[in-house]
Amino acid sequence: MAHGLAEEVAGRLGGALEARGGASLVVTGGTTAGPLYDRLCRARIAWDRIFVTLSDERWLPAGSSDLNETLVRQRLLVNNAERARFTPLKADARTAAEAESKINWTIAALRKPFDVTLLGMGADGHVASLFAGGEGVERAMDLSDPALVRAVRYDRAAGSAERMTLTLRALLESRFIALMIRGADKRAAYHKALTGPAGAHPLPVRALLHQDAVPVGVYWAP
Repeated sequence: MAHGLAEEVAGRLGGALEARGGASLVVTGGTTAGPLYDRLCRARIAWDRIFVTLSDERWLPAGSSDLNETLVRQRLLVNNAERARFTPLKADARTAAEAESKINWTIAALRKPFDVTLLGMGADGHVASLFAGGEGVERAMDLSDPALVRAVRYDRAAGSAERMTLTLRALLESRFIALMIRGADKRAAYHKALTGPAGAHPLPVRALLHQDAVPVGVYWAP
């Protein structure tokens, strides 16, 4: 999966560079993404013209090993990809809510639509930090909300309950979304998300799968 998806992403970014002179890439954290980044960072493309940001971030001190940014800096923004222009989802603020406005303006300044958006998925069906039942998540999934980022809180989230996440509106402002899934439990959650009415989102990933504005490629490995 990591090898095939690395080729897919590199090809799409290369096509964007050729067609538009620059490219943008949204990346995710999590253990599934690491092996992909180990391969993607070696792609021979003009990384200095590629803008990279995160789908979501845990609200933790700078340098924390649990930050998605730490994973991305250690395993993607190295080798050929060290020249990419990275925009974190953090700011100098005590809480994510206090930084929401500043980060929204920062993400608004990036080139869009994002050429590629990489997302993992939890066994509970969450993508980015859009957790069903999380505080602030309903607002973050409201397509009528103009915000590109929202501060959310989910007490059962690993690493940190307090998060900053791209909104559903921002995620759908992409030319292509790649959804990475590993394991039987996540595959079962994916199939569950494919069923049921399109307007109901008990599993947040369903909002991506039941829309026709952006193509979504699903990549699975056991």
